[in-house]
Amino acid sequence: MGRLVAIIAAVLVAVLLSSILIVNEGEKAIVSRFGKILKDEGVTRIYEPGLHIKLPMIDKIKFLDSRIQTMDGAADRFVTSEKKDLMVDSYVKWRIFDYEKYYLSTGGGIKATAESLLQRKINNDLRTEFGRRTIKEIVSGSRDELQQDALVNAAESAADLGIEVVDVRVKQINLPANVSSSIYQRMRAERTAVAKEHRAQGMEQSEIIRAKTDASVTIQIADAERKALEVKGEGDAQSAKIYADAYSKDAEFYSFLRSLEAYKASFADGSNVMILEPDSEFFKYMNSSQGK
Repeated sequence: MGRLVAIIAAVLVAVLLSSILIVNEGEKAIVSRFGKILKDEGVTRIYEPGLHIKLPMIDKIKFLDSRIQTMDGAADRFVTSEKKDLMVDSYVKWRIFDYEKYYLSTGGGIKATAESLLQRKINNDLRTEFGRRTIKEIVSGSRDELQQDALVNAAESAADLGIEVVDVRVKQINLPANVSSSIYQRMRAERTAVAKEHRAQGMEQSEIIRAKTDASVTIQIADAERKALEVKGEGDAQSAKIYADAYSKDAEFYSFLRSLEAYKASFADGSNVMILEPDSEFFKYMNSSQGK
């Protein structure tokens, strides 16, 4: 008897525990019974965070995240108004606002299904906005306007999923790899051509500066040589004048000094041999008995 009571008590405890529904903070729950969602006067019953009672083994619980979600998918290709391809990487902030509609439209509240459907809608909205703009408009300042327009459109298109789109952001815009490569090659060729042009202009300017410098140096050297010749000529003229003045004052003394210089230059080296007549004019001062 005691054993039966224990079994019955255990069963009752198990039933009691299984009838308790705990909804955590940041979640909400939908209960379906016999395949139908529980409703109160036609409105889906949404279980808020806290403790609730359910029928064990009969009620099926689906917990739904009520917090803001971030959907960050892979980059997708979009076409601008000039028919140019762009690779756009974006993300979306969203949350559930109509839990019944969300539950029914996503196959029982499956998040992966919800994000797949939402991604298609967001891409379609972004594709529309990119198709209205040129690359210059997208890159040079209208991105905020593009994101705002995409947000408005996404909010409308996602409403039938029971989803509220909080924000749509474009993280990065790139050209496709093959287009980027061709553009890079073209830009490199253009920069190379500009560099060659600048280098040629630099060489031309260098030659001009070098030619001007060489001409200036040549002119300066010529002026210096001319001035040196003028100074030398003036010196020679003054020297000749001094000699002429000295000679005119005492011609005999000047002739005597010149003879002494000639004797010094001739007899300085003892190895010199001179063949002259004794009565030569060269020895006229050495042969004078008066010492004149």
